[in-house]
Amino acid sequence: MLAHFRLRDVIQLLGLGCLVLNRSPIAAARVVEGRDQETPTSGRQVIKLDTDWRFWHSFENPDGIAYDQLKAYILPGANDFIADPSDHHKRPSSEPNITVRYADNKFDDSDWETVKVPHDWAIKGPFYIGDDVPVGGGMGRLPVQGVGWYRRKIIIEPSDTDKEIYLDIDGAMSYAIVWLNGRLLGGWPYGYNSFRLDLTPHLVAGKDNQLAIRLDNPTQSSRWYPGGGLYRNVWLTKVDKTHVGQSGTYITTEGVSSSSATLNLAVTVENKADVKRDIHVSTDVYKFNPETGKMGRKVASFPRAAVSVSPGQNVDSSSSTIVKNPQLWGVWTSQKKPNMYIAVTELRTGGNGKVIDTYETRFGIRTFDLSSKGLLVNGERVRIQGVNQHHDLGALGAAFNVRAAERQLEILRDLGVNAVRTSHNPPAPELLDLLDQKGFLVMDEIFDSWEIQKNPNDFHLIFPEWHEADLRSFIRRDRNHPSIYSWSVGNEVGEQYTEAGGTAVAQGLVDIAHDTDPTRPVTASLNYAKPNMTFPTAFDVISLNYQGEGIRDTPAYSHLSGITTYPLYTAFHEAFPDKLIEGSETASALSSRGTYIFPVVDVNSAPINDTSGGNSTSMQVSAYELYSADYGASADKVFAGQDPYSFVAGEFVWTGFDYIGEPTPYYDARSSYSGIVDLAGFPKDRYYLYQSRWRPDLQTAHILPHWTWPDRLGEVTPVHVFSSADEAELFLNGKSQGRLVREQYSYRFRWDKVVYAPGELRVVTYKNGKVWAKASVQTVGNASRLRLAADRSSIRADGDDLAYITVEVVDSKGRVVPNASNEITFDVAGAGELVATDNGDPADFTVFPSKQRKAYSGLALAIVRAKAGKRGPIIITASGANLKTAQVVVKTR
Repeated sequence: MLAHFRLRDVIQLLGLGCLVLNRSPIAAARVVEGRDQETPTSGRQVIKLDTDWRFWHSFENPDGIAYDQLKAYILPGANDFIADPSDHHKRPSSEPNITVRYADNKFDDSDWETVKVPHDWAIKGPFYIGDDVPVGGGMGRLPVQGVGWYRRKIIIEPSDTDKEIYLDIDGAMSYAIVWLNGRLLGGWPYGYNSFRLDLTPHLVAGKDNQLAIRLDNPTQSSRWYPGGGLYRNVWLTKVDKTHVGQSGTYITTEGVSSSSATLNLAVTVENKADVKRDIHVSTDVYKFNPETGKMGRKVASFPRAAVSVSPGQNVDSSSSTIVKNPQLWGVWTSQKKPNMYIAVTELRTGGNGKVIDTYETRFGIRTFDLSSKGLLVNGERVRIQGVNQHHDLGALGAAFNVRAAERQLEILRDLGVNAVRTSHNPPAPELLDLLDQKGFLVMDEIFDSWEIQKNPNDFHLIFPEWHEADLRSFIRRDRNHPSIYSWSVGNEVGEQYTEAGGTAVAQGLVDIAHDTDPTRPVTASLNYAKPNMTFPTAFDVISLNYQGEGIRDTPAYSHLSGITTYPLYTAFHEAFPDKLIEGSETASALSSRGTYIFPVVDVNSAPINDTSGGNSTSMQVSAYELYSADYGASADKVFAGQDPYSFVAGEFVWTGFDYIGEPTPYYDARSSYSGIVDLAGFPKDRYYLYQSRWRPDLQTAHILPHWTWPDRLGEVTPVHVFSSADEAELFLNGKSQGRLVREQYSYRFRWDKVVYAPGELRVVTYKNGKVWAKASVQTVGNASRLRLAADRSSIRADGDDLAYITVEVVDSKGRVVPNASNEITFDVAGAGELVATDNGDPADFTVFPSKQRKAYSGLALAIVRAKAGKRGPIIITASGANLKTAQVVVKTR
């Protein structure tokens, strides 16, 4: 471990650790089922195992197996990530004395379901409704529990008998145990980490080899929806016996300037052959276009190195080179693009012998400087405008899909988001590729609990034996990504409360992280630990959950039980004057899109109850965006708590998108209310409040609420406007309701005494005395017809690409009917199929695959997938009773 760690030395940049895990859409041409990823001379093949899986699930334990029963055979898989050899695990000399019928080659799985991976067994439902159910609101009320088996045949050609063949699993939920031809290979219990198993000793060339994977999801194991199954990609990697090891390259940079940058490269050469090998390592560096996956011109070469590798040994080869006039990776703006490079490493036998392995590493060149002055990227301060994101993709569940993740990032970037915290677990590798490509900063996080439990069956059960391996493997996999500016090793862990004992655990994790990646700072999120406690001293960055703006510290929250914390940004800055301070979770503001509940509070932040912004019967929260979880705050209160302090580096809002599970404040619902965007991907009103702050040069004004209130004639109906303007005047049917000047630490314009009359609301905003932006809303008529729009006009016919279809319920003049809840039926014909529908309502228990969906606040969504290899039009039709049918066509290519 490092004796000296200086935040100002964080000037490395990296890229994906190996091509084996470099599998975003930009690698689609390189990774194809059954095809070489590289040229035939490269010695490396990566095959995507996505089709032909047989799947079966049981809510009980159908085989009598338990992880604890077999962990002696599974723990040795962690050895590569345990630094001290004396702590390594030894596999028992005899095989377990059990019969596993589902792993047997002769077992007949013909009546099992045929599925494609990534696969989430729980997302199709049905939902559990009520109190006495196996899975409650916290885990999303979906059937995640039980044991799932996946089986697939693997055929190995005789020409592969001299190869080393690995199974690479990007994520399996959870307690994965893997058999090949009836032989127990190993597994990995933590469902979010990627792991590798060596299949080589047990494969039979020229015959069907039976792969069987058992997953076991306990109830009460998560605070949010974890999904179930092989929910990320699975790969078969074929390499020469001597090859670049797993996550086997590490690139850092130093001396970065506009004229040059020094690259430092470490390559791990692994020898599985039974003879000593003399290997020459060479690496060339090229410009790389992450959108097309194409390499550009060569910009540098590392000196060729020679290594001698004994059987069963790993040897690191290190070298340096200089890139002249580097193009820097940076946070995306309209003027700046996140430039990327790719290092192509070749292993050769002997002097100029044949290439036996080719390994690609994407990376970028940039500098990060973290201090009390904030976050400097390439020498320029960048305010963190971040959001927290859980791993589910809404109606698709936990099954990772590149387009679904890309759509989320596109919506967030339009909002002004420049950073993502992967709360609270390692993300899919492809998500990090997208974040690199699109120029987002990343707080890469692992562990929601350590030794102290939050749920009876969560990670605390395996923390003592697995934390080092999980942490090291996570960092090795991800450390070449330029977007990652910080590692987070914990979220709101119970060890905050135990002082010296908890601090010792924290320091141990920080030391492991520093040892694995000396270039990045390490943090954990604090929702309890105070500046005078020892726990924060373990971390390089102070990351505060809700404590910065204060918890239950204003009169509106004074009646609530629970801790009261007054705003602590200043106190933490005084205690840690040299450390970067950020809000790792802020706000936890809650709302249901397009739903407005009266009366409206006259303060800038208030908790929710049935007399203040909430309706526990309909399970809806007012979208005036003034209401929060009991421990949270509105966006307005958060902004006012940050703006006086220039040392606050920024924030990660809880959350960017609504997510399945954790449905605060209504546990009987299915999904959260905290998103700036709802579960279907439709922006809430709060979206425009954050946009006015994070994109202050965008000339917009957003009025809320809608203006169709037949039951509120003559009643006070407050009108609020979100805009970055400094003045605004509101008109109701042409009559001014007053011109307001936005005061310091105020973030909206409020006309709280407007009396409702049908017609038109119009606002004119001003900045520096000049008109800035105008907007209007009208009283609309009855629902008349449907209107469809696709997010893209064409998609790839690869069986994975998606089109997102928005349906609007509109009146005869084409205006969205804001309170429409008509039932809509979707029909998909041609070269695609319907995957799921949604409407963003956390209280809607219609199963996601349903082709019927009620509109919510006038909107609904259909997700359509192109059929693999089928080109032509996809015709999507939406119909509803007493509504004119609508249709849209998406082409496949």
